[in-house]
Amino acid sequence: MPLVRIDINEGRTAREVEGLSRSIHDAILAEYGIPERDYFHILTEHRAGQIVAQDAGLGFERTAGVVMIQIFTQEGRSQEAKQSLFAAISANLAAVGIAGEDVFVGYVENTAGDWSFGYGRAQYVTGELAVPRRHKS
Repeated sequence: MPLVRIDINEGRTAREVEGLSRSIHDAILAEYGIPERDYFHILTEHRAGQIVAQDAGLGFERTAGVVMIQIFTQEGRSQEAKQSLFAAISANLAAVGIAGEDVFVGYVENTAGDWSFGYGRAQYVTGELAVPRRHKS
């Protein structure tokens, strides 16, 4: 059950924003085998100058079309699974016109006890929800 935060600069249409969100979700579905309805995205648009995303010394330039993605999910997936997810996200976003150099992903892991889906309870801990199985490791 990843929670995905997506930060972009203003200027995209509602359809473009929906398309990039869907592209990211489709990559997670394909790579991690999560249920379709585990779709939790927070999309935030920023005015010019509010996102700073340099190249970290890799020798490329990002554009105003940069997409900053933070994925919060439970621990336990292998480095290979994460690399595969990053590649799938980049490929899916390329299909909707977002250049590879404009795709930035931060991946944050936590445990089942770090989630509450409502009512102030940690449903994975209380047993109200089953802890998701790892489809790909």
